[in-house]
Amino acid sequence: MSTQLRQLLDLINGAAATLDKSCSVNGTRIPDPHEPFDPESEAFRTDPIAENAANIIGAAALQLAALVLPPHLVMFSMIGGQWNCAALRLCLDTHVTEILREAGPEGMHVKDIEAKNGIDASKMARCLRLLSIQHVYREVKPDVFANTRLSTLLDTLKPSKKIIADPEHKHDHTNGFPAFASFLLDEWFKSSAYLLENITDPKTRKSGDPADAPFARSDVHGKSIWEFYGQPEKKVREQRFNIGMKGLLSMLPGNFASEAFDWRSLPKDALVVDVGGGVGMVPMAVAREHSHLKFIIQDRPTVIWKQEIPSALQSGRVKLEAHDFFTTQPQKDASVFILKHILHNWADDYSLTILKHLRAAATPPKTRLICIDAILPYACRNAASSAGGIPGAFTVEAPEPLIANWGLVSGTAFYMDSIMMMACNSQERTIGQFDELFRKAGWKIVAVRHGNATRPLALAAIEAVPIEYERKQPRSRL
Repeated sequence: MSTQLRQLLDLINGAAATLDKSCSVNGTRIPDPHEPFDPESEAFRTDPIAENAANIIGAAALQLAALVLPPHLVMFSMIGGQWNCAALRLCLDTHVTEILREAGPEGMHVKDIEAKNGIDASKMARCLRLLSIQHVYREVKPDVFANTRLSTLLDTLKPSKKIIADPEHKHDHTNGFPAFASFLLDEWFKSSAYLLENITDPKTRKSGDPADAPFARSDVHGKSIWEFYGQPEKKVREQRFNIGMKGLLSMLPGNFASEAFDWRSLPKDALVVDVGGGVGMVPMAVAREHSHLKFIIQDRPTVIWKQEIPSALQSGRVKLEAHDFFTTQPQKDASVFILKHILHNWADDYSLTILKHLRAAATPPKTRLICIDAILPYACRNAASSAGGIPGAFTVEAPEPLIANWGLVSGTAFYMDSIMMMACNSQERTIGQFDELFRKAGWKIVAVRHGNATRPLALAAIEAVPIEYERKQPRSRL
């Protein structure tokens, strides 16, 4: 038996024993893959030891498959990803999950599915069978399919008859994940087919303009993603996008805003400005715990005036302000500027403009910049030596012989990076890329905080200070 094969098997066995012990002690369990997804089924992950063990098992199992399967099969599973997406989009947008939920665990024959959504039974069976080998659905009897834990993530929990009759409002008042999956599999998926043409075209290969992204080459006729969703005739798609983004944000750790910065260190009535804050998730979360602070949420007028008005707004502690972050920042007395999921929407040239406007408005020496975004983990080992000693820049590497950044277990960050490249001509960034970008704009990164260091997918909060106002340490007299 090869050394790596034995190492991977030992990792799986050891982690499985750890996970089993944690579940026994904590009264939790590993969910059944055939049961509907329920957030409570993830309770075992609340124990950091259990979550780390689960990550090891997942990473090792995926690497084990790449080791022992024929290389052409591994490669073809990647090449075939487009057909997985096509089949998934068909099932999602023809409401198969809702139909199967109503059928129960015994499932439904594809002819009965056709009677409800009108999709040819034979072609539907082929798509469902393809997805079944990915564990998204399951074939319980020939041509009879049922939901799994994975497919129920696509469930709006609405009656199938209602959404078939009114598909335009399918995603209204839902948790948002089906909407998120739907727009990714629609215009965003189509744009990915144009990546090669986009980055080999002399007119667009070096461009960071959203109007030059692969998205603009698909069926959107040269429009950036923001222009596309701004068209009156795309109102339904814009609504789906907005619901999907709210759903994505709701899946992030709920307490991360509180952990992003030491808010207690700020003096009474210190001003926190959420730049491009949208619905103001960070200020609203922080305001509940830190009543001594004041907040301003900035965004475009079409976004900011759609705010729900909570008690914090009524009391005057939180204010709304129409502002374009590509223009001069009007707030000159902020203790903290927040950029949450902003920079990943923009290429470096645009991000520099945003950061420089904030640097020009910074008040020495108190102003801090908190950038909340994903940090792409390097796949190599010992990458921390290249980070210039930034505290917290790196989480624990996966154990040997796993890929240092946990491989496909951390894949979401890399998929998001690809999404941003296709849709916006933008990117997620490594800590090295953040460091270089911030320095060019006049900021120095002084700390990175992770909501949960055991999670390779954890969000990061990057704290930076104005470079020229850095407090110098006194020289030693020795």
